[in-house]
Amino acid sequence: MKKLLLLLLGCFLFASGETSLYAQKITVILVRHAEKDISPGADKVNPDLTQAGRQRAENLVEKVKGYKPNEIFSSNFTRTKLTASPLARKFGLPVHLYDPKNLTELYDLIMTTNKRVFVIVGHNNTTPALANMLLKQQKYPTLSETEYGKIYVIKIDKDKITDKVLDY
Repeated sequence: MKKLLLLLLGCFLFASGETSLYAQKITVILVRHAEKDISPGADKVNPDLTQAGRQRAENLVEKVKGYKPNEIFSSNFTRTKLTASPLARKFGLPVHLYDPKNLTELYDLIMTTNKRVFVIVGHNNTTPALANMLLKQQKYPTLSETEYGKIYVIKIDKDKITDKVLDY
């Protein structure tokens, strides 16, 4: 009888979400948007991607498709949404918007949802900042304005956090 009660209590806690979320394996793939258009006629606040940037966004699909993302996030800028779009099409997923000025809110969402694999497209400052937040250390500096092509892969499994940087 005691075993049955413990089993029922465990099922209740699991169903109510009262288990440690770190028991889940979470993979967060962070990428800065692809090359933005900085030509004289381009929008200075919300530029489009260059042709090279559009190609890089397509290349992103090949680099991360093996991770099989469950969720894709982008800030609400043309360049980030266009970087995320090919991946979203490949997996039939929507691109959710997040506020790049409130990374804590995105961090909390990642750590409390039942999704396992996230791709987050950000900026030269927010991408390494979110990586550092997930790693709980200041490991990655802000990217230079001309630095594109880094993918940060952070895996969280219980209390073990690992990271690597890929080029694309």
